[in-house]
Amino acid sequence: MPRSEARSFSRSRRYWGTAEAMNRIVAIIPARYGSSRLPGKPLADLIGKPMIQHVYERTARAGTIDWCLVATDDERIANAVRSFGGHAVMTPENLETGTDRVAFVARSLEKADLIVNIQGDEPLIEPAMIDEAVRLLAADPGPQVGTLVTPMTDPDDLDDPGVVKVVIDSDNRALYFSRSPIPFVRGADQSQRVMAHRYYKHIGLYVYRRPFLLRLTEVDRTPLEMAEELEQLRILETGQEIRVGITSYTSIPVDTPADLESVRSQMQAEQ
Repeated sequence: MPRSEARSFSRSRRYWGTAEAMNRIVAIIPARYGSSRLPGKPLADLIGKPMIQHVYERTARAGTIDWCLVATDDERIANAVRSFGGHAVMTPENLETGTDRVAFVARSLEKADLIVNIQGDEPLIEPAMIDEAVRLLAADPGPQVGTLVTPMTDPDDLDDPGVVKVVIDSDNRALYFSRSPIPFVRGADQSQRVMAHRYYKHIGLYVYRRPFLLRLTEVDRTPLEMAEELEQLRILETGQEIRVGITSYTSIPVDTPADLESVRSQMQAEQ
C-alpha cells in the first residue's frame, strides 16, 4: 500500500472505536461521488435525508449484521455519514470497483467472518433481504459467496440492460448473469416471455467469506466480466460457485434521475 494511502487509512480507523474485535458479520457500503448519469447520488436528498443515510439505516436494522460502515473515497460522503452518527472509512481514489473498495476495508477486519456488500444506491433495501443473503453462508459452510434474485414480473425488464438477469441450477447455484434476456425461450411471444418461463432478476447484494473476497480482488478482470460489465462473472469464469437465494422482496437501484424520482415518490407514499 502506498505510504500516503496508509496514512489516510490509519486516520480513518479512529471512527471504528473498539468494536472491531467483536464483529463477525460486517456490512460495508461502497459509495463514490462520481457517476456519469447521476453525479453525487449518495448525497441526493430523499425526504429530508441523503440517500446514503437511508441505505445505512436500513442495513443497520438487519438482525444478522454486527456492524455497518461506509467505504468511500470522497470526504463529502464521509462527512455526511459521520453527521448522522454512522461509521465512514476513507479508501484510495484509484480503486476501480465497489468490490475493490469493500475488500480494501475488509483487509483490516481480521476478526470478521462474513463481509456483506450493500450497494450505496439501494435506499429501499429491506433489512430482511440482507438477513436472507447472510443465512445462505451462515447455514452452509461450503459456499464462499452468496447473492439474491427475485422472480421477474415485468416483461419490459427483459430487454432492459440495466436489469441483470440470472440463470440458476436446481441447487440454486448461479449459472450465468447477463444484461440480455436469458434464457431464450423459443416460440414464445415477445409479451408472453415472463409467463412462458420463470426469469430471475438479480439484486446487487453480496455476502462473502472474508478470505475469498480478498483473493477475488487479486484476480485480473476476466473476458466475460468486461464484456457484460458485471463483476460477478469473474467468480463464475474462474470456476467458483455463487449460491443464490430467491427472495420475495425487491428493490429499486438508483442509476438515473428517473430512478431517483421513482424512489422519492414511493417513500413519500409510505409516509
